[in-house]
Amino acid sequence: MLEVLRLLKHGNKSAMLAAIVNAVISIIKGIAFFFTGNVAMFAETMHSLGDAANQFFVFIGSALSKKAPTDRFPNGFGRLVNLVLLGAVLIVGIMSYETIKEGFHHIVKPTASEGFLINVLVLGAAVILEGFVLFKAMREILHDAGEEAKGPSIFFKSFKHLGKAKPATKLVFMEDTVATLGGLLAVVAVTISHFTAFHQAEGIASVLIGIMMFFVVGKVFLDNAAGALGEADEEMEEKIGNLVMQDPGVKDIQDITVVKEGEDLHVELEIEVDPTLTVAEADDIKDRLEERIMAEKGVADVIIEFDEDDGVSKWEEDNKEETK
Repeated sequence: MLEVLRLLKHGNKSAMLAAIVNAVISIIKGIAFFFTGNVAMFAETMHSLGDAANQFFVFIGSALSKKAPTDRFPNGFGRLVNLVLLGAVLIVGIMSYETIKEGFHHIVKPTASEGFLINVLVLGAAVILEGFVLFKAMREILHDAGEEAKGPSIFFKSFKHLGKAKPATKLVFMEDTVATLGGLLAVVAVTISHFTAFHQAEGIASVLIGIMMFFVVGKVFLDNAAGALGEADEEMEEKIGNLVMQDPGVKDIQDITVVKEGEDLHVELEIEVDPTLTVAEADDIKDRLEERIMAEKGVADVIIEFDEDDGVSKWEEDNKEETK
């Protein structure tokens, strides 16, 4: 129990913050829907409820993934966060289906809802809170990418470096982007329905919100399915490869693999060295490379193998082919 509590301290902070905020928002939206019967508010209630449950499980998964390797699981628990996210998207999938279904019924049989002022105030407050969580997720993405930004550039750079974010942070970013846009869309739909006879606007908004939720489900599923299988990080392979080739004792790189497991990177490296080196000299090269590679952000372990130099520059040839 003490170990679980210790691990929870290292869970993804953005996911926990988002879970709390969305839980509060879903309760407020649910109360507003109960009194007004607004279908766009129903869509937003389901959306926030699904996000809250999703992000809570993500927080738990991100924390438990940091558990140290055991005899039974010697490779550690890094991929646990990917497995949790695969399960979590099912919740959003169910919520998005219900949202689209309810919206379709309202388009076919539109009815006027009440409580315009309550709906607008609740949705407006939700957009502000969702925007705050989204901003925090943007800052965390930039932190993961080692970038700094101020003002509007935070928004653009967070999209640019989204691929470098931790799985949990990426999920929070995507869900709260959709939630913020969904809230604005719901406000527009409620306003149109109130001031005109086009009450189908609320149903259309509900369907669109559900479709956006399905997009998140698809994107998160594909990303984390790749993570659960063990996805290669080609950008880090090139970066570490160039770093290794700077060592004077390395003649060539025979093979390099950098595999993502949750938030961790596992590096396997086969290098070519002068066959006349002593064991002590080879060991010095190994120590230098391990120190440099382990200093890279996210690297959890390094395995280095040696082979004698064959006189063929494989690393340079491979890089030339990739740049063609």
